[in-house]
Amino acid sequence: MQYNKLGRAGIRVSELGFGSWITFGKQVGLGEVKKLMHTAYDHGINFFDTAESYAHGEAEVFMGKVIKEFRREDLVISTKIFWGGNGPNDTGLSRKHLIEGTKNSLKRLKLDYVDLLFCHRPDPNTPIDEVVLAVNHLIDQGHVFYWGTSEWSHDEIDAAYKTATQLNVAQPSMEQAKYNLFFKDHLEHDYLPLFKKYQMGATIWSPLASGILSGKYNHGIPQNSRLANETWLLPENFLQLTEVTTQLEKLAHELNCTLAQLSIAWCLKNPYVSSCILGASKEQQLLENLGALDVKSNLTHDIMKQINSIVSTVTNP
Repeated sequence: MQYNKLGRAGIRVSELGFGSWITFGKQVGLGEVKKLMHTAYDHGINFFDTAESYAHGEAEVFMGKVIKEFRREDLVISTKIFWGGNGPNDTGLSRKHLIEGTKNSLKRLKLDYVDLLFCHRPDPNTPIDEVVLAVNHLIDQGHVFYWGTSEWSHDEIDAAYKTATQLNVAQPSMEQAKYNLFFKDHLEHDYLPLFKKYQMGATIWSPLASGILSGKYNHGIPQNSRLANETWLLPENFLQLTEVTTQLEKLAHELNCTLAQLSIAWCLKNPYVSSCILGASKEQQLLENLGALDVKSNLTHDIMKQINSIVSTVTNP
């Protein structure tokens, strides 16, 4: 396992992280969560990601019960604040919700601090200086070490950096963005100036495009699979994507790896990716995905060109 700096920040995160979206508290119970987190840790993962909104807070509760079994200093724990409930001040990035939401997350996680705090979405209803100053307060109070954004636009992130600089407070260190073979432009084009200008770090999610890049949907949608249970994740161009994954799977077989391993390894080849967050509901899935570390070195320049040529036919709706 390689440990990367998170942009300019001094902290180091494992190049593969482990997340709790959709799985913890929904697809898997506490016993399985414990097994998965220990397996991840035993294979070198130190970065574990969650959010206040995942399973309405239950994902943080589960993670908190397992975290206590590790030495806290060995872990990098992140949570994300935006969707905290149904009250008028339970959503967004107001100073009130950022501070109260973070403290509530810490209670569920049974932690004194989180290493990374992400503003889960941009909030057009809250001035950026209010957001920046609220997060800086959390950092000054020792509740948060580093902060970043998630699914913000280039201009919104740029404004956060500029505002933090003007106010002489902590700048964001990272963006958590969706990134996979079917969804590339955001990270590779929109954010490229930010990586160069601010040395922004990036933790990426959905490297397998909700499982499509595992190949398990090439012959339909199995019962109890993620897309069967979470139909809102089903893309409009699903059939086109499965045609492309069939081609990618042939290439993976030639490289003696699985399609999932190939897809994750492709993400890791991007030099701006600090950590790629895995999600798994079964230990076997997690172990397979961890095998991407062995595949990464086999992705030569020519193979990367071949992969990119195959996915260039994808048209996003």
